[in-house]
Amino acid sequence: MGIYMALFNNKNSEKQEFDVLPKHIGIIMDGNGRWAKKRALPRSAGHKAGANVFRTISKECERLGIEYVTFYAFSTENWKRPKEEVDALMSLFMDYLLEAKSDMTQAGNSRIKFIGEREGISQELLNLMDEAEEETASHTGTTVYLAINYGGRQEIVSAVNKLISEGKTEITEDDISNGIYTVPDCDLIIRPSGEQRLSNFLLWQAAYSEFWYSDVLWPDFKISDLHKALREFEKRNRRFGG
Repeated sequence: MGIYMALFNNKNSEKQEFDVLPKHIGIIMDGNGRWAKKRALPRSAGHKAGANVFRTISKECERLGIEYVTFYAFSTENWKRPKEEVDALMSLFMDYLLEAKSDMTQAGNSRIKFIGEREGISQELLNLMDEAEEETASHTGTTVYLAINYGGRQEIVSAVNKLISEGKTEITEDDISNGIYTVPDCDLIIRPSGEQRLSNFLLWQAAYSEFWYSDVLWPDFKISDLHKALREFEKRNRRFGG
C-alpha cells in the first residue's frame, strides 16, 4: 500500500465538521532547516520530514473537500542556498513524483499542478512534473498546486508580459487575475515556524486573504494544526475591504 493510502486512512484524520471552509488555502512550508538544526541533523533531513507532512496535509485537504491548496515548496530565491541543499530538495521532488506515479490513482482524486518558472529545473524533473499533471488532469478532487521555482512578483510580471505579447494595450485587474498561475484568490494563508510575512508568495491572490500563523515548525505540523487554522478561519469576519 502506498504512503498516500496509508495517510488517507490515518486514524488522526477522523472527520471534522466545519460550517465554513476556505475555497483556496495557501501554505508556506517553513521551518525545515530549523527543525533539523535543533536535532543536529543535516538540513536535507528537515526537508524530507517536511515532505512527509506535505503528503499528510494535502490528503487531509482533499478529505475535507478543500477545492484548491497551494504549497510553497521552492522559491526563486531558494537557488541562493548551498548547492547540496538545493540538490537534496530537487531529489525530494523527484522521489515524490515517482511515488505519486505509482500510487496516486489508488490514493485519491487530487489533481496535481505545478506553478513557477521552468528555467533551471532539470529536464528529467520537468518530464515527471508534466506526467503528473497529465495523469491527474481528469481528477475532480482537490487541485494541489506545488509552487516550485516560484515568486509572486515574477508571477505578476509573467502575466503582464503575456498580455502585452497578445496585443493588450490596456490591462485590467481581471486580465491579470485570469493570467496568473492559480485561481481563485486565496482565502486563507497558513504559515508555521513563527515567521509572519508572505515571502513573495501569492502576492496577487492574497489581496484579501486571512492569515494564520503558528510557532510550530513545518515538520511538526499536524492535521490538528490544520484544523485549528480552519476553526480560526470560521470566526473571521471577511469584509473584502467593505
